[in-house]
Amino acid sequence: MTGKRALCVGINNFKNFPSAALRGCVNDANDMENLLNTLLGFKASEIVILTDAKATKANIMKNLQEMLEGAISGKYSHLVFTMSSHGTQVPDLSGDEPDRVDEAFCPYDLKEKKNDWDSEHIIVDDELRDLFIQLPEDIFLEVFLDTCHSGTGLKAIDLIWDRQTRYIPPPSLEVFKRVDGKRQRGLNKALLEKGMRQHILWAACRADQTSADANIDGDWHGAFTYYFCKEMKASQNKLTRNEILEKVREDLQEADYTQIPQLECEATVRNKNIG
Repeated sequence: MTGKRALCVGINNFKNFPSAALRGCVNDANDMENLLNTLLGFKASEIVILTDAKATKANIMKNLQEMLEGAISGKYSHLVFTMSSHGTQVPDLSGDEPDRVDEAFCPYDLKEKKNDWDSEHIIVDDELRDLFIQLPEDIFLEVFLDTCHSGTGLKAIDLIWDRQTRYIPPPSLEVFKRVDGKRQRGLNKALLEKGMRQHILWAACRADQTSADANIDGDWHGAFTYYFCKEMKASQNKLTRNEILEKVREDLQEADYTQIPQLECEATVRNKNIG
């Protein structure tokens, strides 16, 4: 019987950008680890947690590569990757669609280079896609991203004292102008285009929105991750993914969050329970 493997990443502090610190991402990683362990059948030994200084790009990609190799060799049949951090944007690196920009995720060692993000210290959605499409078709992959895809959805309510957005803008005006208003394809759409039907993406907000790092019940969390874990535990995993999504959306709306979480997968998977 093949096993499971999960990587949970949470980054509050950024080596080269102390002023961009968040407060809920490490809690998110711990909350997701707890959920996987207590409700979704993952053993503690099957979960790797990387937080703050341990969550460099090299270390994140190394662990994802090890997950991939384990799945290809038949060691793992079920993979989970969760990441809570800042998101940002970069000009399309592949060049296949000039009007598109790439989503990017900020590791602990985020760094600038020549007025843009240093490719050695930022994780671009194309890199995750190119990694995940190598998985055999029978491998089950579920990805949870609690980051912002864009700064364009920013509203005044996102900036009240107990909330912070999980978005870092491009590091220069030149690059900002290159990505501003451009269309984003999104990670899981690219995977589905490749026929990878076992891949599931939970995103904390729409591509044109921001995700909240928020003070909830006396501690800081990603708003999406907090309510997702809350509804999963309340239902004891007896609801389908689609039902959980609707409950989380309702929770966020009732609490006056502007973000609308997204679930990208095939309809047959949407109507099944997680795990």
